[in-house]
Amino acid sequence: MRESAAGMAPIRLLIFIAFFSVQVHFIYGATDSRDGAALQSLKDSWKNTPPTWGRSDDPCQDWEGVKCNNSRVTALGLSTMSLEGKLSGDIGGLTELTSLDLSYNKGLTGSLSPRLGDLQRLSILILAGCGFTGNIPDELGNLAELSFLALNSNNFSGRIPPSLGKLSKLYWLDLADNQLTGSLPVSTFTSPGLDLLKNAKHFHFNKNQLTGTISSQLFSSDMVLIHVLFDGNQLTGSIPDTLGSVQTLEVLRLDRNELTGEVPSNLNNLTNVNELNLAHNNFTGPIPDFSEMSSLNYVDLSNNSFDPSEAPIWFSTLPSLTTLVMESGSLLGRVPQKVFSFSQIQQVLLRNNMFNGSLSLGDNIGPQLQLVDLENNQITAATVGSAYTKTLILIGNPVCNTTLSNTNYCQLQQQTTKPYSTSLANCGGKSCPVDQKLSPQSCECAYPYEGTMYFRGPSFRELSNVNLFHSLEMSLWVKLNLTPGSIFLQNPSFNIDDYLQVHLALFPSPGKYFNRSEVQRIGFELSNQTYKPPKEFGPYYFIASPYGFPDTHKRASISSGVIAGIAVGGAILAIGLVGLAIYAIQQKKRAEKAIGMSRPFASWVPSGKDSGGAPQLKGARWFSYDELKKCTNNFSDNNEIGSGGYGKVYRGMLSDGQIVAIKRAQQGSMQGGLEFKTEIELLSRVHHKNLVGLVGFCFEQREQMLVYEYMSNGTLRESLSGNLTFTGTGKRADSTKGHVSTQVKGTLGYLDPEYYMTQQLTEKSDVYSFGVVMLELITARQPIEKGKYVVREVRTTMDNSDEEHYGLKEIMDPTIRNMGLIGFKRFVELAMQCVEESASDRPTMSELVKAIETLLQNDGMNTNSTSASSSATDFAASKGVLTHIYGDALPKKDANEFDYSGGYTLSAKIEPK
Repeated sequence: MRESAAGMAPIRLLIFIAFFSVQVHFIYGATDSRDGAALQSLKDSWKNTPPTWGRSDDPCQDWEGVKCNNSRVTALGLSTMSLEGKLSGDIGGLTELTSLDLSYNKGLTGSLSPRLGDLQRLSILILAGCGFTGNIPDELGNLAELSFLALNSNNFSGRIPPSLGKLSKLYWLDLADNQLTGSLPVSTFTSPGLDLLKNAKHFHFNKNQLTGTISSQLFSSDMVLIHVLFDGNQLTGSIPDTLGSVQTLEVLRLDRNELTGEVPSNLNNLTNVNELNLAHNNFTGPIPDFSEMSSLNYVDLSNNSFDPSEAPIWFSTLPSLTTLVMESGSLLGRVPQKVFSFSQIQQVLLRNNMFNGSLSLGDNIGPQLQLVDLENNQITAATVGSAYTKTLILIGNPVCNTTLSNTNYCQLQQQTTKPYSTSLANCGGKSCPVDQKLSPQSCECAYPYEGTMYFRGPSFRELSNVNLFHSLEMSLWVKLNLTPGSIFLQNPSFNIDDYLQVHLALFPSPGKYFNRSEVQRIGFELSNQTYKPPKEFGPYYFIASPYGFPDTHKRASISSGVIAGIAVGGAILAIGLVGLAIYAIQQKKRAEKAIGMSRPFASWVPSGKDSGGAPQLKGARWFSYDELKKCTNNFSDNNEIGSGGYGKVYRGMLSDGQIVAIKRAQQGSMQGGLEFKTEIELLSRVHHKNLVGLVGFCFEQREQMLVYEYMSNGTLRESLSGNLTFTGTGKRADSTKGHVSTQVKGTLGYLDPEYYMTQQLTEKSDVYSFGVVMLELITARQPIEKGKYVVREVRTTMDNSDEEHYGLKEIMDPTIRNMGLIGFKRFVELAMQCVEESASDRPTMSELVKAIETLLQNDGMNTNSTSASSSATDFAASKGVLTHIYGDALPKKDANEFDYSGGYTLSAKIEPK
């Protein structure tokens, strides 16, 4: 027995070794062992890693935030995970890593390891909004593939490494909001520098402690920079002339430094710049000439030492200006009246100057002007007029020592308009627990993903502009693939850095929480600048607040007796649950239907697929229910201009004065969220000279509304007589109201079938749409949803009948049937020619007009048309032979007379398809 046992020992050892090998292979079954070891080391040095990191030993298989390719880790994204700890040198073991995003983890502290330079394939490095300290490693200059580097909003100190100049593929460089010192490095014979970054578009070095001069070598004409943000440092010397050669610049901020000398005259060459801020420096000499900077929206020259002079001519010649700021300057003479008349001007801030004489705002005041601040000047008289009702500040001027002393202009004034905040009015004053917030979309309490957006160069200063902030809300939920209406904006304000900061809350739907994958995705899209705001908001950065995930893993210690009790109770409950399950299934269907009605867009949950997520809109904007209610006077009957099975159409005036037609679906005709989403996406893409455009939509609280351009139209006969603009998605004349009529569900039925393949609308698309309307008139039916049922019904009826009127008497509109039109048969044929599947088989619009006019004339109707011709054509002729609408041969006419499109023929007999 001993020998037998001894003989078995080697076998047992081999089995153990084989088993151990299988276990080792299992631990990193889908992950390269080197990457697995590196990630395990990082896990051991961090707190608050995702729960999946503790459930499995195979990162590529199961760990959230880890992406792999062929067993190698290629991306590590852990944005907003509340991580705590150090970024150890083991990160250098992930040699196939192309993207590293650890943004918005304030608990990540300590210095960066030089081993980051080992990540030779790294293209994206985002450590924004963390707590890192120490120097930026020189080794980052070894990352030859790096295109995006964001180290902003940390506590880095020391100098900017000259080695960053070796990053030839870098286009985004953000080192802002740190404690960096020293000068901006430029290249030498022995060292690289930032001037070598020819592909960089973003130099964001603001809010540091940088010193020294700005070298003329830093800029050159072959650079493609669009944002140069050097504000909030301690830079000295003058602005280099070479800066004026960077023609691509759009935002230039040099404010809050210690710069001196004259402003270079060639800055006037920067015709693409829309934001220019040179305030709070020590510039001298004449006030710079910016008369050629036609794109300039915002300019601030405050608190410098320019030579005393009258207002420069460009104060009156830059019509794109929204904000003009030159406080504590040396301006004298009269305030130029022209500046108050610009169509986009919002604020004119000229306090603490030496303007004198009389002030006149003029009669042609810009519609957006909100604030004129002329405090502490030498103005002796003022003519304001009734056209201006907003804020004017004249405190500290001689004029306030006269009879005007009791006016508002000479007293401290409170802000008359409140900054924008997303409305919660539809939620009826509902409140939430202190750790939750109310979703404006569902009016339910939830845990939003929150943070602050900082816009570093907005082109506006009006914080109550509803349209602008609505566009920001809509762009967020569209581009971040969130549920429509799930964005809450609050407390917009300009901070001490002159940045527009806005508190942002993004709400999950459905449910109360985002999962970790969703938070990581949103954090990455905001930190990586994948999300682009509307152009008026300019460059931004985002700092997220920690997100409190539901803790499903903490369990209180339970005694064995309690466990036994739970087991018994659980057995009893199990029996009851079986019965409840059937009931629950029934209730779920009812609940889903109810939710679909109260939250028509609840089904727009991000799916990562083309068919899901938020609508992809082109030009359309979101309207709140309150806005549309206000602009239609609470949907009053006086504003009703049409109605149908879908609901009613109202005339409304938006806050900017635009007249619109608003289609409000009634409860019985509302579509599901995906159907409504599809329709909005399609209509927002459809643009054509003969179509009313989709302005926007509303989807709040049991409401589905579409907002169209408004077009006052005549009756149907007037539309048929000469001026046919009666096509496409909705330029339909309503014969009873005389105004635009559209339908929520039927709109898609008018569209040319070829549009779905080409995404292009042509004149022949108009013809198709008109043909559908002709068939509607014949049958008193409307195309429903996407099916074009009216076309199919007429075609089928004609195909199955040999009767004189193609067997249409049963489906004809009684009004048409009783009229006994002589040309009815030809009218039907003409309509069917218009709805041929192929555009080449349809007549042109001008041919169609003349044919219908002739048909009506022969039926004794006066069309009052100047374009009708006795030689109107019949399109059933063979190519080159034109016949009368009733079949009489006509001489061949010149093609131009009929606006002939060339190569077009139709058979004499309709061939149903």
